[in-house]
Amino acid sequence: MNKQFKLVPLFVGACWLTACADDGDNGAAGQDGSNSLVAISSLAIGHEQCPLGGKMIVTGLDINANGSLEDNEIDAEQTQYLCNQANNKLTAQLIGRFQSGIYGLSAAEIVDFHAKSQRIFVVNAQSGKVDVLDGSSLQIDDVVTGSGALALNNINKLHEVDVSGDLGLERLGGVNSISIYQDLLAVAIERGDVAGNSKQGNGYVAFYQLDNSGEATFISHAEVGALPDNVVFNPDGSLLLVANEGEPNSAYDVDPEGSISVIEIVNGVPATQAISIDFKEFNLGASREAELSPMIKLNGPGATVAQDLEPEYIAVSEDSRKAFVSLQENNAIAVINLVDKRIEQLLPLGLKHYGLETNKIDASDKDGRVNFVAYQGVYGMYQPDTIQSYQWQGANFIVTANEGDARDYAGFSEEARADDLALDPMHPQLAAAQDKTQLGRLKVTTSLGDTDNDGDFDQIVSYGARSFSIWDANGNQVFDSGSDFSRITAAILGDNFNNNNDENKGDSRSDDKAGEPEALAIGQIGDVTYAFIGLERNGGFMIYDISNPFDVSFVDYIVNRDFNADFEINTDNGEVTGDASLAGDLGPEGMKFVAASDSPTGEPILIIGNEVSGTTSVYALGL
Repeated sequence: MNKQFKLVPLFVGACWLTACADDGDNGAAGQDGSNSLVAISSLAIGHEQCPLGGKMIVTGLDINANGSLEDNEIDAEQTQYLCNQANNKLTAQLIGRFQSGIYGLSAAEIVDFHAKSQRIFVVNAQSGKVDVLDGSSLQIDDVVTGSGALALNNINKLHEVDVSGDLGLERLGGVNSISIYQDLLAVAIERGDVAGNSKQGNGYVAFYQLDNSGEATFISHAEVGALPDNVVFNPDGSLLLVANEGEPNSAYDVDPEGSISVIEIVNGVPATQAISIDFKEFNLGASREAELSPMIKLNGPGATVAQDLEPEYIAVSEDSRKAFVSLQENNAIAVINLVDKRIEQLLPLGLKHYGLETNKIDASDKDGRVNFVAYQGVYGMYQPDTIQSYQWQGANFIVTANEGDARDYAGFSEEARADDLALDPMHPQLAAAQDKTQLGRLKVTTSLGDTDNDGDFDQIVSYGARSFSIWDANGNQVFDSGSDFSRITAAILGDNFNNNNDENKGDSRSDDKAGEPEALAIGQIGDVTYAFIGLERNGGFMIYDISNPFDVSFVDYIVNRDFNADFEINTDNGEVTGDASLAGDLGPEGMKFVAASDSPTGEPILIIGNEVSGTTSVYALGL
């Protein structure tokens, strides 16, 4: 820590020792006294005494007269802490919650809001349906805290939108995403192929007209690419954009191409044919092969570039001229020119160095403690999931929730532990990588890290960045939250930080991707622009003031979870051991910010879909 020192003169009563009352006769020369010193140290965010950071002030006598305050000279009883207060303090208070009673089966995944009817639309993924909840009765004064928040169930489900039934097609699978523009609802649904692969066929987008009461009338559908994972309207509602992830099957012998579908909307009427934007121009030997950066991760066995790139999530610029698409597995972002309907560029996101002090990580779930270490030669891929866009000074900026994701299939897996890697003999973590209480259990990729192609690993590269970031439109990073998320949750939750979302087992995700920032929403309240980032594993969400992307500040961490509840959820089949209803909200997956002008409370709200607990929660936001 950087310390600043200053001398403090000693005084008795109201008189300085050097000038007090009338002079008398000089006495014998005494022994020089000790100076009193003050040391001021900066405290980082996540400190035990000051979760938002601040200053520690210690005092003591300079006994050895060296002008420096040593540890054995500090008077511990006089230590003071000046903790930072949250900038632009925004309150987030739970006022509404719906419990589906379905656990581990993505019963509350992506959410949106219909302002006219005050209805909340929630993707109930595996059912092939969308749940419609009544948000009209929510009140700003309905704040619930403590154990009451864990049990809250005050929002009613009104009905369902049966997307699978309305389309009436064979081999339809789960609903993956929804988006609402005014009275038009778009829903993405996946479809299997004729060979029996569950989601490798072309998917569909179904369109519905919403009336004043939120009733949805099916109007049309359009075929899109394989596995439509995200749908979003552009700001003026003239386009619907679809991210078609094109995941391979488990055997990795069927790998559809990733793509972007664009559906034009004229006078509120969507086209029944989608425009497809693919990545074939970047294939080996194709016209744009040279534009492909070697920093973009391509590792699917036998895959073309077009097959390997997997669009995950889409953000659209405020002027509707650009779309930014996260390519999560590839650690990149695609920039789409919406005027020309073409890919403008592919932006590699690079690696985050965990050797920096600001990026320290706890890399083990077996160390039995909170233990942040700066590991030289260890990196994380950013690999964003949810992505959003906003403007500052007329320029576009991209906000990413850096979750991370591995390709781990029966037919191909890049996933390993650090202690599985044959490291270069000169790697600085050669010993730590063989210790399961340090780096040994860190999940890493075997597809990156051999920088000199000599058969051993010169870098240890893990998944995700345990943070959120802001980038300019050219892919230059202007902000990253560093190790904030882990340090803040460790300070607040203690041993429960980096917990999983299917049981309470303490620190069980440090070796993987920690809290896994995934959900993301941006909202403006007054003159302040806020980012809300959901932590999929830990639960809860972070709030940051991102009004100026070059001067970002932490605001708060909100979590509605009981880490003492005894339960276990099987996310493969939904079976529950114990009472999961006591656990609170688990696995925030989707978020929707609703401005005050559209909100049922007259104040801004934040709606969150929690996929593991199957709950939808609503927070009132206020200053």
